[in-house]
Amino acid sequence: MKFRHEWKHEISYGNYLVLRSRLSAVMQHDRHGIHGSYEIRSLYFDNAADRALQEKINGVDGREKFRLRCYNLDPSYLLLEKKYKYRGLCQKKQEVVTPDEVPILLNGDVGSLPQTKKPLLQELYDKRKSQGLRAKTIVEYTREAFVYLPGNVRVTLDHHLRTGLFGTDFMNPESITIPVGGAPIILEVKWDEFLPTVIREVIQIPGTHTSAFSKYAACRIYG
Repeated sequence: MKFRHEWKHEISYGNYLVLRSRLSAVMQHDRHGIHGSYEIRSLYFDNAADRALQEKINGVDGREKFRLRCYNLDPSYLLLEKKYKYRGLCQKKQEVVTPDEVPILLNGDVGSLPQTKKPLLQELYDKRKSQGLRAKTIVEYTREAFVYLPGNVRVTLDHHLRTGLFGTDFMNPESITIPVGGAPIILEVKWDEFLPTVIREVIQIPGTHTSAFSKYAACRIYG
């Protein structure tokens, strides 16, 4: 799994509208969404000392975090993800998990995991036991995504950030989430070895700068 470059920018609603138009002219919408847009629900894991949260706030290099993710509240496709950040580069590992595996991850005894050939699932179970990782909160938002083949570029516009407070009932579509007050719209740009000039020029917005905004950290303000 290779490392990828990642930029984040906090943008205004006006800039969001401008970027949508620019990006649509040179990039393709992500085929998994309706006109490129879809809902993301993630459930983040952390230990009793909130290590992942504190390392993000303090800008610790070599940090990792685990999360469960689904799209448009569809339980038929669930992902367990581990995101690792090192020297400004990002690496993400993913595994598909089944609905039957989720309750054991959230509530079950770590010894109740049957024999599995899923390394990431096994790693989270091991760290649940050794580091005390537990589900912390649900994070939801709306994402509009664009892709560009040269450079394997992915540009996303994330908005309507919502938090589950202390809620961890990931599989329940009726789980209550509330808007995160003052949350900005987030522009994220990810690429492999190079960022094509046409994309670099399209995403330029005067007055913006690279941000370290974390959706997980913003949602944890509430609990």
